[in-house]
Amino acid sequence: MRQVTIDPITRIEGHLRVEIKVEGGKIVQARCSGALFRGLEIILLGRFPLDAQRITPRICGVCPVAHATAAALALDTALGVEENIPQNGWLLRNLIYAANWLHNHVLHFYHLALPDYLDPKGTPLAGLLAAELGDRRFSPEENQTLLEHYALALEVRRKAHELVAIFGGKMPHEVGIVPGGVTQKPGLAEVTAFRFRLREIRDFLENIYVKDVLLLAARYPDYFALGRVGRLLSFGAFPEPSRTRVFPAGSLQDGAVQPLDCEGIAEEVARSWYAGGAGHPRAGQTEPDPYKAEAYSWIKAPRYKGKALEVGPAARVFLASHLGPGDFAKLAGELLSEARISLEQLSSAMGRHLARAIEALFLAQRMETWLAELEINGPVAVPFGIPSEATGQGLTDAPRGALGHWLRIERGVIAHYQVISPTTWNASPRDEQGQPGPIEEALEGTPVSGDGLLEAGRIVRSFDPCLACAVQ
Repeated sequence: MRQVTIDPITRIEGHLRVEIKVEGGKIVQARCSGALFRGLEIILLGRFPLDAQRITPRICGVCPVAHATAAALALDTALGVEENIPQNGWLLRNLIYAANWLHNHVLHFYHLALPDYLDPKGTPLAGLLAAELGDRRFSPEENQTLLEHYALALEVRRKAHELVAIFGGKMPHEVGIVPGGVTQKPGLAEVTAFRFRLREIRDFLENIYVKDVLLLAARYPDYFALGRVGRLLSFGAFPEPSRTRVFPAGSLQDGAVQPLDCEGIAEEVARSWYAGGAGHPRAGQTEPDPYKAEAYSWIKAPRYKGKALEVGPAARVFLASHLGPGDFAKLAGELLSEARISLEQLSSAMGRHLARAIEALFLAQRMETWLAELEINGPVAVPFGIPSEATGQGLTDAPRGALGHWLRIERGVIAHYQVISPTTWNASPRDEQGQPGPIEEALEGTPVSGDGLLEAGRIVRSFDPCLACAVQ
């Protein structure tokens, strides 16, 4: 048996250590370890409730809009204004948030994951990837085209950041999303500027990004059978004025799609460097215990009804195809048919890339609708007061998966704040029952060539881990 340590995994956000044991040409054991402790949940204690809206986005510079959204949802419920937010407030929140999703998905495919499959010889990537050469299946012409698209995607990401800034004020750490709505009324100039950039990005998604993902899938069809999990969870995302969510909440276990049960969420710390036991995040705690025996990660172990579930694009596309709007199911079906795979194969190293392409294209289309529904110079927020005692829960999906913020206010200040981020789910360590986290499970059983570094890297990066979020 050979043990291989990858520390840190490159081309992800943050510091992730992965240890694999290889025997008989396959990975027989895997461990994921978050290498840092940050403690933002502790920093929030005793602060003014609205500080959560500004502090939690600092969890991550890649997906700060996700935490701004979850914090706003938690504060909306705590302050009692959730039902009074005007239509413009919901639409502008969605436009700001969706723009960040487009940036995230383009970033992940072209700049974090695709280099695993490209031949970098004779390019600026050669030094970065020299140690990872092998199993390159693109023709020289395809390889060159994808390298050109790698560079073009940098410009597309800039335009997506500009979309966030138009209604959100700046990026990263936008200031547009607040409890009760947003801060800026939509003017004609801002709507026009947003629509112009959105159509440029949509053109890239339709004519380049989706085709590149399908090309990758055609060259690596065997990766639809690698990195499988199959148990899926989503908190849902993008509530529209009707309060239904474009991406619905729900779970898939034992082949059955079920509505979300918020009481089924718990965090365990048996193999994490924290004191305490398992419990719902509304009563959870964050007490570092760096010398804890049997622990190997600063990531906690979220579980849903006692099981480790994969969160992220595969979960959303699967569940939205069953529970979501008909136009989404139609688009997903068309692209799945073109890739010649089933919905069940989305939970795989290659399926996650295809799922991101499906939802990015759909979001760009839906953003046009939201933009058209805005009332120029219409109301965007409602006033509120700060209660002395209150609780709040903010559940949404970030680009990487299910995200939850739980808040309790006592004597007018934050007395409790807990966050479960997508990578906390996916990169979690083993729990009290010895169940591996989703990435660990996806790695175990994988057939590999040599030491397994290439296959392990491709599988881990397909989840798009964000370790800053995972360790908060």
